[in-house]
Amino acid sequence: MKVRLSDEAREQVIEMSAWWVDHRDKAPDLFDRELADAFAKISEMPTWLPVYQRRPSGDVRRVLMPKTRNHVYYLCLEGEVLVIAVDGGPKGREPAL
Repeated sequence: MKVRLSDEAREQVIEMSAWWVDHRDKAPDLFDRELADAFAKISEMPTWLPVYQRRPSGDVRRVLMPKTRNHVYYLCLEGEVLVIAVDGGPKGREPAL
């Protein structure tokens, strides 16, 4: 299934990827690799994770990026997965969905 990013999620990915490159000299591409793995998982089996939050627009699910401790939050829509946020763990708070 196709994975598409919302504008907000795209901005988050760009910002977090740049931060990781600038601040993690031993693994500058770790965030990008984990994000690609998360996208591959949700594109193959988007409903394999439990519902994280129910919304009128659809059920929000999330997948953990274990080493960077971030989550990818997404909706399963007709024929595609919409990523609505990439955020979480290290900040110690849940994103505003």
